[in-house]
Amino acid sequence: MSAELLDIVALVVYIMCALTSATCAVLLLRGYRSSHTRLLLWSGLCFVGFFLNAILIIVDVRIVPATDLSVWRSVPSLAGLSCLLYGMIWDTET
Repeated sequence: MSAELLDIVALVVYIMCALTSATCAVLLLRGYRSSHTRLLLWSGLCFVGFFLNAILIIVDVRIVPATDLSVWRSVPSLAGLSCLLYGMIWDTET
């Protein structure tokens, strides 16, 4: 396979990851809006973080490849996982 084809395949995979994360976030947040189950809120916010991470990967790899954004693209994932962790540990319903 040529390098150009591999770059196109990688871009398609990055876009599909972003779309999948966005779809999961929308579905989870929509479920939260109708049922008010807080775990759906925290899970939806986690997937919002994953979506932002996937977008920043595309920006890092394809738009500004000369700049290393690895630290900045990890921040949304960390924030999303922190929301989910908070929701699973401290925000339990009794």
